[in-house]
Amino acid sequence: MKITDVALLRVSGRWNGPTFPPGDRQAQQLDIYPAFNQRAAGTGYQLGAQIHALYVEIQTDEGLSGIFGPIEEWQAFPIYKTLRPFLIGRDPLATEILHDQMVRMDRHGRSGLFMTAVSAIDIALWDLKGKAWGLPIYQLLGGPTRPAVPAYASMLGFSVEPTQAASVAQEYKTLGFTAQKWFFRYGPGDGAEGMAKNLAMAHAVREAVGAYYQIMFDAFMGWDVTYAIAMVRALAPLNPAWMEEPIPPERVAELRKIREAAPVPIATGEHVYTRWQTKELLVSGAVDVLQNDPDWTGGITEQVKICALASAFETPVVAHGHSLLPALHVAGAQSPAVVPRVEYLFRYQENKQFFHNPIYRPENGAVTLPTLPGLGLVLDEAKIEQREVITY
Repeated sequence: MKITDVALLRVSGRWNGPTFPPGDRQAQQLDIYPAFNQRAAGTGYQLGAQIHALYVEIQTDEGLSGIFGPIEEWQAFPIYKTLRPFLIGRDPLATEILHDQMVRMDRHGRSGLFMTAVSAIDIALWDLKGKAWGLPIYQLLGGPTRPAVPAYASMLGFSVEPTQAASVAQEYKTLGFTAQKWFFRYGPGDGAEGMAKNLAMAHAVREAVGAYYQIMFDAFMGWDVTYAIAMVRALAPLNPAWMEEPIPPERVAELRKIREAAPVPIATGEHVYTRWQTKELLVSGAVDVLQNDPDWTGGITEQVKICALASAFETPVVAHGHSLLPALHVAGAQSPAVVPRVEYLFRYQENKQFFHNPIYRPENGAVTLPTLPGLGLVLDEAKIEQREVITY
C-alpha cells in the first residue's frame, strides 16, 4: 500500500446544534495590557449560522484512507507544503518510521506549529491503520483496558460569576461527572480585585459540589510567578485536584517554585511537545499531572511514548481535550493508573464534532470506547452543504 495524496478538505454547513448562554473567557497572557484585557468571550454559534471545518485525509492506492480533524489553518499549511510531498509514495502503515522522520525533517520543527502538523498526520495514519485491520485504534495499541473512560467536565466558556458558576457546577455533578475544571478569568493585570473575584468563584464552586468532590482550576498561562504563588496558597484550603498552567510550561524552574509554595498539585502539558520536553518537567519535579494533547504533542505515536515515560515517574496523564477521539483511544489502551480520565470541553466539543456521526459524548460521567475501525470518525453527509479541497 502506498500513499497517493494528502488532501485538505473543508466542509461547510448550517449550525443546528445546542446553544449555550453567554459566559466568560479564561485569563490570557496578553491581559496585562488593558486593551487586550477588555476582549470578551466568544458567543458561540447561533442556529442557522454557517460553520466550517477542515480535515486532513491520507489517500492510498488501495482505496483506504485515514482522516482526522477538525484541524486549524496553521496546521494545514505545513501539512500541504512540507509533509505532503514527503509522504506521497510512502507506506502508510509504517507509522513508527514515518513519525520519526517527520520529527527529524525540520530543524525548527521539534515543537510549536510544525509539531502540531506532524500530530495531525500521525493521527490520520493511525485512523488508516485501524481501518486496514478493521479494528479501533485502542485495540491496535493493546487495549481495551476498560469499556468506557471517565471524563471530567471542563467548563471553559461558562460564566464565572459565583452564583451562576455554583448553579452550573451542581447541575454537572448531577449529570454524573465526578470532577470539574473551572477557568479563572482574572490575572495580574486585574490587581487585588481580580484575585478576589477568582477566589469568590472558586469558593462558590467548592461549596456547591461539596468538600470531597474533585475540582480543578486553569489559568491558561495568564499569570506570573508572584501572582500564582499567592493564588495557590489561597486555594489550598479548597483542596483542588490541580492548578493548571499558572505560567507557560517552558518556565520549568518557576513551575517547581509554584509547586513548592503550597500543597496544590500543578498540571501542565497542553503546550508541551514530545517526550523530551515532557521528560524535563518530570525530572525537574515541576509537574504532578501531565496534559499532553495528542493533537499537538506529536500524535498518537508520541502520546503512547509519553504515557510510558510518565508511568515510570508515577505521574498521571490526562490529555488536554482539544479533540476527543485521539486521547480517548490512547486512554482506552492504557492502565487507569496512567490515564485515569479524559477531558470533555462541553461548549467546544459540540462544535468540534458537529460534522461527525456518531458524536461521542459522556454518559454518566464516562465516554464509551468507539467500536468503529480506526478513530471512529465518520463525516455526516446530511450536515455537509459544501466540500472544498484546499491547496496552497
